[in-house]
This record gives sequence, C-alpha cells and structure tokens, in this order.
Amino acid sequence: MKVNIRLALTMALLLALAMAASAATIPAGTKVSVRINRELDSGKDRAGDPFDGVLQNAIVVNGKTVAARGATVRGRVTSAKDSGRIHKPGYISIRLTEINGIPVNTSAVGRQGKSHTKSNVTKIGGGAAAGALIGALAGGGKGAAIGAGVGAGAGTGVAYATGKQQAVFPAESLVSFTVTSSGAAARR
Repeated sequence: MKVNIRLALTMALLLALAMAASAATIPAGTKVSVRINRELDSGKDRAGDPFDGVLQNAIVVNGKTVAARGATVRGRVTSAKDSGRIHKPGYISIRLTEINGIPVNTSAVGRQGKSHTKSNVTKIGGGAAAGALIGALAGGGKGAAIGAGVGAGAGTGVAYATGKQQAVFPAESLVSFTVTSSGAAARR
C-alpha cells in the first residue's frame, strides 16, 4: 500500500512538473501589435469594458512560438472620459489582459479627442463677424456692435450644439502595446 501511495505521489509530481514546463509566458518588454476588432469611443465605452483583437506579429520565446500571428487577444478599457461640449475633449485608454490564452499586463495606450479651440474660435468669431456686418448694414456703428454681440452668442450656441470631440480607436486600428508582466497558461 505504501508503495502505491509513493508511486501515485511521484506520478503527480512528475505531471505537475511537466505541466509547468509546458506553460507559456511572455517576457516583460515584449512589443505587441494588435488590430482591434471594434470601435472604442470615449463617449460610449466605459472603464472595464472588454474588447478583443488579432495579434499582428508572432511572439517567439526561446525559439518557440508562444502566440502565432492572428491569435486572439483580449483587453479592457482602463479609462474613458466623455467629451465636454465647449472644452475638455474626450479621452480613452486601453490595455491588453490576454494574448492567445496567456494572461498579461501591458502598457496602457491612450487617445485624446481633438481640441475644441480652433473649432470654437471659428464658430464664435465667424458668428460675431457675420453679426457685425449685418448690424453695420442695418444700423451703422451702433448696429455693428449689437450685431457682433448677437452673432457671437449665436456662434457660441452652435459651438455648444456641435462641440463634442470624442477620443476614438476606429475598428481595425493597429495599436502597439508593451508587455509589463505575464502569467502562465497551459499550452494548447
């Protein structure tokens, strides 16, 4: 009976060692290029939302391919801020959580929406100029001043109504990450 128990324990230990030897990890510092499968938008997505994509470069460790080109990758949105209407463009950041079934941590990659400044200046300044021109034609110098104020107000309204500048990773975007740490998963 003692021989059977020892044999069973020895077999279990050998099996555990074999599984550990076949486990794959991806070294820290590995550069990973991924094509994401869907649009990620700071106005729609929230921190914690999942996404997936396709690996664009094979990952080879010690001469063995750990993840082939085309392997599935998974990740999460780590931060998302909706754009304001007049200022503060949207922001979104993402990172990978898994490559080919191997748990990983990667650097975060972020995008920020376009600045509101140029668009707002054009809309508000254009409204003021148009208002001043119409006011000058209708009422001279005093009319120009009144028209400029009214036009600037209208331009501000247009800027408010059209002003959201979301941050977006379009579908099929190629995004590069750097692995910071990796867990182990059994090789398939």
